[in-house]
Amino acid sequence: MGSAAGRMDGCPAPDPHDPVVKADANWRERGWPHGPHFRAALSMRQVDDMLRARDATNLQPFQLTGSRHEALAVLYFSRDGQMSLGTLGQRLMVHPTSVTATVDTLERLGFVERVAHPSDRRQTLARITASGRSVMEQACHVIAADDFGLGALSAAEAESLCLLLKKVRRTAGLDHQGTAGAEATEPA
Repeated sequence: MGSAAGRMDGCPAPDPHDPVVKADANWRERGWPHGPHFRAALSMRQVDDMLRARDATNLQPFQLTGSRHEALAVLYFSRDGQMSLGTLGQRLMVHPTSVTATVDTLERLGFVERVAHPSDRRQTLARITASGRSVMEQACHVIAADDFGLGALSAAEAESLCLLLKKVRRTAGLDHQGTAGAEATEPA
């Protein structure tokens, strides 16, 4: 039998005061696509915004932004702590101009240094410094607080969410694309 809220699938009825449920109702009233996929997508966007804002606040004392932190992470986890700007851009999936600007700032901060490629004079490598390693370690401990901003979830719920999102990533072809530290250990 259904629950007291009238659901046959065992899930609780959507909270009518939830802004995501209200947005879904607005879309339904206009005849637009709506339903659980819409609510899930909108919920992920809201959580992503919250996590980005949280990380920005947590990274600010280290003079890091999300993109600076991600670039440091790629270098930190790379085999030699260095890679060409072109490879760094590929790992970060950003335009070469963006990589240059990020490395410029990290270099000014003393977290990265540019060095000549040992065998190709046309290339410049970005190398993480000892200061960059230190700030990376400190910043990671801060952003890990409260379970990376997902402290409202149990470990089992977080794992379930991860598996569900992995299915979405795989279907979209994103399961082999760069995330800071994930591919950085491959040869540069």
